[in-house]
Amino acid sequence: MERRLVSIQTIDAIAPIPGADKIEQARVMGWTVVIKKGEFSVGDPCVFFEIDSVLPSEPAWAEFMRPRGFRVRTLKLRGVLSQGLALPVDILGGGDAPRDVDLRDRLGVTKYEPVLPDAREIAGPFPARVPKTDEIRLQSALGVLEELRGQPFYVSTKCDGSSATYVRDGDGFVACSRNWALAAGDNHVWRLAERYQLAERLPAEFAIQGEVCGPGVQGNRLGLTEHELFVFSVYDLRAGSFLSFERFVAFCAEHGLKTVPIERVVDGAEAATFEHSLDGWLAAARGAYPGTKRHKEGLVIRPLVEQRSEALGGSRLSFKVINNDFLLEET
Repeated sequence: MERRLVSIQTIDAIAPIPGADKIEQARVMGWTVVIKKGEFSVGDPCVFFEIDSVLPSEPAWAEFMRPRGFRVRTLKLRGVLSQGLALPVDILGGGDAPRDVDLRDRLGVTKYEPVLPDAREIAGPFPARVPKTDEIRLQSALGVLEELRGQPFYVSTKCDGSSATYVRDGDGFVACSRNWALAAGDNHVWRLAERYQLAERLPAEFAIQGEVCGPGVQGNRLGLTEHELFVFSVYDLRAGSFLSFERFVAFCAEHGLKTVPIERVVDGAEAATFEHSLDGWLAAARGAYPGTKRHKEGLVIRPLVEQRSEALGGSRLSFKVINNDFLLEET
């Protein structure tokens, strides 16, 4: 499920910020955001912009974001983390504003993309038969915690790199960035495809998705000496589904591929009584990449057996928890 970058949400709670006269903190979904004092009351609707929203530069209501390049990102204001932006619904200029739609197009909002491929590298669109690798953040879909409660699950490290997807279907082999099929050439995605001979070794009607990490990619937070592919999903095109945990791990082992680091597997009695909470997962997401002093990006949590999520509109039950220390380091 692609997250709704801009949507109508509710101000669920408001609390003061010590020492602050003009701002206060609010809770929207699972996010804490700093708002203008007195602008909202608990229960009010708001237009909520998630992290990485890029606001348009023309409207007067967005002018205050000009010093920040109009990009919504994690900030620390008076000791409070602000993760998102809540504005009054009157910026919509009237008319209906349903809660179940993404308002980015209506408001001219785009999503920030840290890495855009050179146009000369693009071979075509991302393959339509394979889901893109856009994991939902826990704070945007707290209902997933109830869906996971009592079930066995696993936790993997979110490696900070560049997303890659490799597909072998009836039309041949395709190597992709997050959003595009890439032309064969001297780039990290294709070099790793050649190293692992994926065009020949990847079984027909399968796709693998992973993170490309190493020198020159996102600051090489993992401290690698060469580029590496860490696979986080295997997709069966014929079945139209991802492989569950045991088959995913076995597939990677059979084909000589590295999975993302698996931090823990929780099953049995531990899974039955595991206390899933936003605060608990935010605490678990903290820490550094092994052998480095660099904050890790966070965690990805999935059930051991693949299933659909009502909270995510029928997409796979899977979510990420980003390390707040990592986010602050990136600001």
